[in-house]
Amino acid sequence: MTVPGSDELLFLALGGAGEIGMNLNLYGHAGKWLMVDLGIGFTDGSEPGIEVVMPDPAFIVERRADLVGIVLTHAHEDHLGAVADLWPRLKAPVYATPFAASVLRRKLSEAGLRDTVPVREIPLGGKFSLAPFELELVTMTHSILEPNALAVRTPLGTVFHTGDWKIDPEPLLGDLTDEAMLRRIGEEGALAMVCDSTNVFVEGEAGSEATVRANLAAEVAKARQRVAVTCFASNLARVESAALAAVAAGRHPVLSGRALQRMVEAAQECGYLLDFPECVPEQQAGYLPRDKVLYICTGSQGEPRAAMAKLAFGEHRDLTLEAGDTAIFSSRIIPGNERSVGRLHNALMARGVEIVDDSEADIHVSGHPARQELIRMYQWVRPKIAVPVHGEVRHMIEHAALARTCQVPETVVAPNGSLVRLAPGPAEVIDHVPAGRLARDGDGLVALDSASLRDRRKLLWNGAAAATLVIDRKGRPMATPRVSLRGIEDEDGALSAAIVEGLGEMLADLSGSERGDDGRIEEAARQAVRRVVRAHLGKKPLTDVHIVRI
Repeated sequence: MTVPGSDELLFLALGGAGEIGMNLNLYGHAGKWLMVDLGIGFTDGSEPGIEVVMPDPAFIVERRADLVGIVLTHAHEDHLGAVADLWPRLKAPVYATPFAASVLRRKLSEAGLRDTVPVREIPLGGKFSLAPFELELVTMTHSILEPNALAVRTPLGTVFHTGDWKIDPEPLLGDLTDEAMLRRIGEEGALAMVCDSTNVFVEGEAGSEATVRANLAAEVAKARQRVAVTCFASNLARVESAALAAVAAGRHPVLSGRALQRMVEAAQECGYLLDFPECVPEQQAGYLPRDKVLYICTGSQGEPRAAMAKLAFGEHRDLTLEAGDTAIFSSRIIPGNERSVGRLHNALMARGVEIVDDSEADIHVSGHPARQELIRMYQWVRPKIAVPVHGEVRHMIEHAALARTCQVPETVVAPNGSLVRLAPGPAEVIDHVPAGRLARDGDGLVALDSASLRDRRKLLWNGAAAATLVIDRKGRPMATPRVSLRGIEDEDGALSAAIVEGLGEMLADLSGSERGDDGRIEEAARQAVRRVVRAHLGKKPLTDVHIVRI
């Protein structure tokens, strides 16, 4: 299917359904497509040289003439982090509330696209039209400023797209969840709700930032020497709580980490955090007594270039942590980051730094809804169809089961690439489209399953072997083959000698006509090299063969 009809409403996730992160959602109606969010994800370290991945937008790039716009629900990386990378392929206007727009413009400036990408600000709760879609932002609470849900209205019905959310009765920064608007959508009649599944296995409610603020202040008050607090840079309520905890304990806050400083600047540009405690520059913090300073750091997930990692490994240019100091992790470990956070904890403890995390103190709450909050949302919106997203498949299946207990008539579990027809009903997956991944490789993008990355993975795990054969026009050897091994153990040269012997046998076994064919010799030599290495080491190296004819 290439063009959505005027008599149907379609939904397609190219990212964020079957995984947590990399959100890219599409709605199709009356020949047009609407994109909601365009985010990135991070690898678990298993892809050599690759840290950032994102959805492959090939499906919508082929239809970009029919793409009416890109609406961003909020400023988290997994919702807007791919705009600078992928906008040149899409070339559609971008819509966001002021804070997300401010964060995005900073990213676009770094990419040299600030004056190229049309970013249009929409006020909180604003209505706007991207024909044939009538759109309305709905204020939510989350772990970042200005999180929005989106009501997508069409003649076939209204879809309520939740974005990331929770129900925080005291979010500290920003507005409360617009419960009245949510109830109004339910009263008007919601065709479908496309909803966050992250914490569907968590009973109860996510908890409030106000609770974290009080507990964080208590932990800081206990410390006797330096304190370093790390949290997600985008959680500005948490950042403010750390700064206020410092002041309450008679300490001077210090912001350390470019991402954190950028977030605070973006917030202040939008009228938030205007009474943020005065911070001491990093360059001057070293002059303060150990019991009079608190570092607020990036790097809660063990990122190697972040401030907390530099402190842990003694590599920070201006700041230091020593025995008797305290490191507070006001965050949770994102699945996949356990090893990097473990290395960070080990490095801190080796320096004699005491670690406090959310397993020891109530110093973190999630930004996503637990089961009781999901139930309340279903009671307010009362959709006819539930479409779980923002979760692994197990989350989505459990979410669908929960929706059914909330008396939702229809549920559709639709992982990335599943084209769902929401109307006319019944709701169902009607097709599947390619939903690949792109990787940020240096300054460019490559397919995650590309030959270059496959070779890189093979090189990482199995090493590389190269052989050069010098032969005459009849394919007879004119010199001993040259063998080069990388990442393969051969200190005594025995393996190289065995490869040379194997190459000689290979040439001897070829017929006269085969010796005249460079392609045939290359393939036979490649197989011979792999066969010898596998026999000696049990590995299958990345193999390259060069033929030189004299």
